[in-house]
Amino acid sequence: MKLEALASKPKLIKIVVDDEKIVEQYNEPLEFYIYDRQPMDVFMKLAALEGEHSVGEITSLANEMVMDEKGNKILTDGNVLPVDVMLKVVEKTVTRLGNSVTQTSKTSAQS
Repeated sequence: MKLEALASKPKLIKIVVDDEKIVEQYNEPLEFYIYDRQPMDVFMKLAALEGEHSVGEITSLANEMVMDEKGNKILTDGNVLPVDVMLKVVEKTVTRLGNSVTQTSKTSAQS
């Protein structure tokens, strides 16, 4: 397979936080969007999220990745999410992007 066959512009994908505690707290699932492909610097920050990190590091990462349905950043002008939501947003984002890497790898291996 030629490398250019894998190249494409990032697309917005919807992520739903529907954990029982979040739905109970906020009365409904929470939706946000991320791009299915991230710049390498953002992806590396995401991959490095292990152990204890400051809230500032997590907020900085979310500021870059969390979008509305039109692709506009949600966390601007000093807006921050509640800690319980921020942790779930990061968890869902890591899980989704991790699944994307696996799917791409499987597609490549089958060709």
